[in-house]
Amino acid sequence: MDSFTGKLAVVTGGGSGMGGELVRQLAAAGCSVAAGDWHLDTVAQTVVSARAAARPGVLVTGHECDVSDEAQVLRFRDELLQQHSARHVDLVFANAGIGGGASFVTDSREEWERTFAVDFWGVYYCARTFLPLLIGSGDGVLVNTSSVNGLWASLGPGAPSTAYSTAKFAVRGFTEALIEDLRSNAPQVRVALVLPGHVGTDIIVNTRRAHGMPAPTEVSGQKLADARTWLTRAGLLDEGASDDDVRCRLAGLEHDFRDKAPLSAAEAVGIILDQVRAGAWRILVGEDAKLIDTRVRAKPEAAYDYAELFSGLAPTPAAESLPQDSQGR
Repeated sequence: MDSFTGKLAVVTGGGSGMGGELVRQLAAAGCSVAAGDWHLDTVAQTVVSARAAARPGVLVTGHECDVSDEAQVLRFRDELLQQHSARHVDLVFANAGIGGGASFVTDSREEWERTFAVDFWGVYYCARTFLPLLIGSGDGVLVNTSSVNGLWASLGPGAPSTAYSTAKFAVRGFTEALIEDLRSNAPQVRVALVLPGHVGTDIIVNTRRAHGMPAPTEVSGQKLADARTWLTRAGLLDEGASDDDVRCRLAGLEHDFRDKAPLSAAEAVGIILDQVRAGAWRILVGEDAKLIDTRVRAKPEAAYDYAELFSGLAPTPAAESLPQDSQGR
């Protein structure tokens, strides 16, 4: 696919972060876009900004869609076909995702399964729903977003990531399995796997909202105690910190994850779109993702022996973006 001009793309999670940037950059490249997000207000804002930068003749539409609900994905499909007067789509970016359910042991089953449903079943439902339309394109591309946590199922010492990592490993396996399936049974479509490292997005804020969690300034009771335990184990909070210190640290994490990331969402999407155009099927986004990929493949037995896995690292920006304790600091 040498150009996105004149194509029609579907983007999930299009209200913010990489999803919002996908919508804007595709529209600027001459591609019409149907953007879905479970927050209609945020996707509406994305649509306004994308239309302002879009090339003439490009149509950008916004749709309310919780990808963990197959009925909503089907409704999204029907709406976009009607609004774009289309009979097929050319690109599908299954990008929507949330965190949560970090611990299989201590977090609620509801939170764990909600996270998995968005992060894996959302990708699966989009593939089921849109594959016939991609086949109809004759030159379709399905782009599934996994994560560096689809390579490495941890966030470092004291920071488990079970629901998110399980889902992202599943996305990776599903996408890689589709390579031969599509080659054999639907050669009109190719698939690409996106594996981002730390990219500056609002996923922490969106995760809190998706699970009905209070804002950092409103955390109290057991949730405050749980946050204190997690932050202390992860080396992010001093022993004896006050309740307000805990709340401040939580608020800082939300902002810092977005604002102090090694890659912005716009930069990450630039990499993704360049690689999709080039025909890549495996897209590592960020030096930290490349580093973890290299280290885990070189030392699979040491993947969760953090000192061994990251031993000998020079103080590079990629190393600095890794969990601090995983570098023995």
